[in-house]
Amino acid sequence: MARALSCRPYLAAFAARFRVMLQYRAAAWAGFTTQCWWGGLKVMVYAAFYHHTTQVGGPMTLAQTITYTWLAQALFTLQPWSGDPDVAAGVRTGAIGYDRLRPIDTYHWWFVRAAAWMTARALPRAALMALAAAVVLPLLHLDAWAWRMPADAAHAALFLLSLVWMIVLSVAFTMLLNLCIVATLTDRGINTLAPALVILFTGNLLPLGLLPDWLQPAMLAQPFAGMLDIPMRIYIGTLDLTGAWIGIGLQVFWSLVLIALGRAGLRRVMARLEMQGG
Repeated sequence: MARALSCRPYLAAFAARFRVMLQYRAAAWAGFTTQCWWGGLKVMVYAAFYHHTTQVGGPMTLAQTITYTWLAQALFTLQPWSGDPDVAAGVRTGAIGYDRLRPIDTYHWWFVRAAAWMTARALPRAALMALAAAVVLPLLHLDAWAWRMPADAAHAALFLLSLVWMIVLSVAFTMLLNLCIVATLTDRGINTLAPALVILFTGNLLPLGLLPDWLQPAMLAQPFAGMLDIPMRIYIGTLDLTGAWIGIGLQVFWSLVLIALGRAGLRRVMARLEMQGG
């Protein structure tokens, strides 16, 4: 009973922000339209590349690459492109002082709110993208450019597990961005740097499986792979079941590492934080 009561503030914080973010329907439609546009452009580029390539039996088929692209666009907001805007606003206005006064763990409080912020924005976009790319395109006889189903039931189940850890890992990295914002008192620098790392090392710009073979072990082992590439590879079946479990293990490992770093860093920053004015 005591444990349930201790979790209640965090569950309430998650639910409250999740509902608030779901109200931004225009933003969801705008994001869906943007992701469809970029997804369509990337699909056409990949189709042209595969059409003219002379290589046979590459690491990913065109159908797998297209599905990877649509799914990555659908889950775009689950990647840590910036720190939490509420934390940045709190730093600018001084409202972060209220978080220090709450009788709860600040790290957990920010973590669940960031998770709600990211997942609530992703849910409607992912649903619309699945409808457009997996249902509408086949109806228009564009099956070759459509979002395909998972490789098999086992990969589908492991994808869902990997997706959960993708969210945890992305939020843990977002917490590090929040930490930098609090330490530097501005979000401009870190929010400029983060997208360059995310788009390159997660596989958003180019699936990591299409990179040279000699780079594959290092790219799969680095933490950003777990924020997109590993779940995508599991979904399309380019990782066998053993490889899928290894990938999930890497997601768990990096999540624990980033959470530990974030908690330790937040304690130090909060201990030195000074509130001025009155």
